[in-house]
Amino acid sequence: MSENNSFLVFSGTNTRYLAEKICASLGCPLGNLVVTKFSDGEFAVSYEESIRGRDVFLVQSTFPNSDNLMELLLMIDAAKRASARHIIAVIPYFGWARQDRKDKPRVSIGAKLVADLLSVAGIDRVITMDLHADQIQGFFDVPVDHLYASGVLLPYLQSLHLKDLVIASPDVGGSKRANTYAKYLGCPLVLCNKTRARANVVATMQIIGDVKDKNVVIVDDMVDTAGTITKAADIMKEAGAKTVRACASHCVMSGPASERVQNSALEEIIFTDSIPYSHRSAKVKQLSVADMFAETIRRVVDNESISSQYLV
Repeated sequence: MSENNSFLVFSGTNTRYLAEKICASLGCPLGNLVVTKFSDGEFAVSYEESIRGRDVFLVQSTFPNSDNLMELLLMIDAAKRASARHIIAVIPYFGWARQDRKDKPRVSIGAKLVADLLSVAGIDRVITMDLHADQIQGFFDVPVDHLYASGVLLPYLQSLHLKDLVIASPDVGGSKRANTYAKYLGCPLVLCNKTRARANVVATMQIIGDVKDKNVVIVDDMVDTAGTITKAADIMKEAGAKTVRACASHCVMSGPASERVQNSALEEIIFTDSIPYSHRSAKVKQLSVADMFAETIRRVVDNESISSQYLV
């Protein structure tokens, strides 16, 4: 790899756990950045070492609350004003991604707004993983390296050696992702058709396909309140599934999610560590994406292709 003094890695407050693992994989120290908080909730960031002429990688997922996004914006602005050569935002979980279009009148497109904020702040590149919709890459006018959690999730699923395996999508919108997993693993695909009463509330759900006496793995990009995925698991179990597991890239797991997962028919649910998870459930397993992001950073620094990292 290029000399370590050509780049530096810094982290926001709430993604430090992942940034430390990324730096351990890269064999470099985590940069020294201080976040000063004021009593009214405002905060300021400052780099405690010179970053002039360096490639600066800023690791921060923009999960709620919005302080995480604001912290990243201030980190970018401070790096720009400190004469960093290139500023690369490493965003394992890109928040507001569900607002990627106008799905009803008079609503904002939050994902585009966040992309614009990051661009105006001064980023030169984005490295992210499993955006809610692939086309969000087009909201940026800078290069986007879009990684896939399948790089860590698929090897884990293969390690289970499940017979009569079926991959399921919890809704029609996720069918492309689930179909990719099914093709790679060489197994059938099952779909769930759901209707929503309102945001985060599922009204009805039907299974399209056969799950009787099968080991089912439900594939999704994120789990928020876990209403959809637990309802799908319960319905599949009632339809005769032998076991039901789930895997998703981002462990949002808000509100009653942990309790719902614990009380559901799910054997286990597998996430990456793109978001910290504190409300522990014995059924939740997290796999680290630190090595994947570290390798991508190394290749960006060395101007190498990252496409060979993709399993599917």
